[in-house]
Amino acid sequence: MNALHPVPADDSAPPDPQARAAELLRLSARGDEAAFAELYDATSARVHGMVLRVIRNPAQADEVTQEVFLEIWRTASRFDADRGSAMSWLMTIAHRKAVDRVRSAEASTKRDTSYHQENQPVDHDATAEAAHASIEAQRVRTALESLSPMQNEALRLAYFGGYTHTEVAAMLGLPLGTAKTRIRDGLIRLRDAMGGVQPV
Repeated sequence: MNALHPVPADDSAPPDPQARAAELLRLSARGDEAAFAELYDATSARVHGMVLRVIRNPAQADEVTQEVFLEIWRTASRFDADRGSAMSWLMTIAHRKAVDRVRSAEASTKRDTSYHQENQPVDHDATAEAAHASIEAQRVRTALESLSPMQNEALRLAYFGGYTHTEVAAMLGLPLGTAKTRIRDGLIRLRDAMGGVQPV
């Protein structure tokens, strides 16, 4: 890291680094690019270190450090030596920029999370479907009660038990044709009882 002051030409005491930094800021405010380059060389390592400690991401710290010096170049005329040292002014800008980047990243994460949550499939669709199915099941149960006991039993075995007509006939001790008739007649009565809606 370069010093804030050039090597003196004579044996006199070197100028105060803070005074030199303040002078470089004043020159930068007038558009002196050489002075700004010297200021950058002398202070960028410290500025970058401060930014990195706040952001903790090397790539982003590099970006923010460049933003800091861009702002320093544009606002150098605002530096007031009576209100603090040049280095304090630089570091204040660096800290503010770093904190802004952290807050921006956090806000972006929150927006992404919020967007993701808001655009998830809405649970009420599934809830509505479940409620509808429950209502339909209740209607079927009520309609089943209107059937004769033999039709009721045959339908329950065939449609709720999952048995084939042949299995239903065997379980009820009926001829296959009789079992089929009970199931068919039961379905007709069930449909009528449910207002003409054929149960699935």
